[in-house]
Amino acid sequence: MDTIWLTGAEWLAVLRIGLGLWWLESWRHKDRKAWFERGTGIAWAAGIAVEHRWSAVRSGFEAAVAPRPRVMAYVVVYAELALGLGLITGFLTPVALAGGLLLNALYFTLMIHDVAEQGQNSMMALMSVVALFGMSWQTWSLDSALGLL
Repeated sequence: MDTIWLTGAEWLAVLRIGLGLWWLESWRHKDRKAWFERGTGIAWAAGIAVEHRWSAVRSGFEAAVAPRPRVMAYVVVYAELALGLGLITGFLTPVALAGGLLLNALYFTLMIHDVAEQGQNSMMALMSVVALFGMSWQTWSLDSALGLL
């Protein structure tokens, strides 16, 4: 493989780190006080789910998220932080990439009617797939440095 400036493995690491920075920014810009104390994030998602065009999304949200809004707020917020840190440092990278792909698929499905959300989540999912199948943890990662994978 011919590349410019960096090796192919280094470019995959750049992609992984960039995706991690995107997740970290998603975590950073959240108003955690509003999410945790007032439940704004889950309430916003509930409003979207209740009007969703697919009944599976409505019933899935009602079964999995609605009964435990506070717990789910913590899960969403800290999952984004964990994904960002895991991808930036390259720690348990395949787990972080698979988890991020799942979270993007959930976000994409919930926000199927929002073109901007579709674009962001589909691009993040694509980055996850490329970084996963390109084994982006081979370079500039704790996984590689510690011999984990």
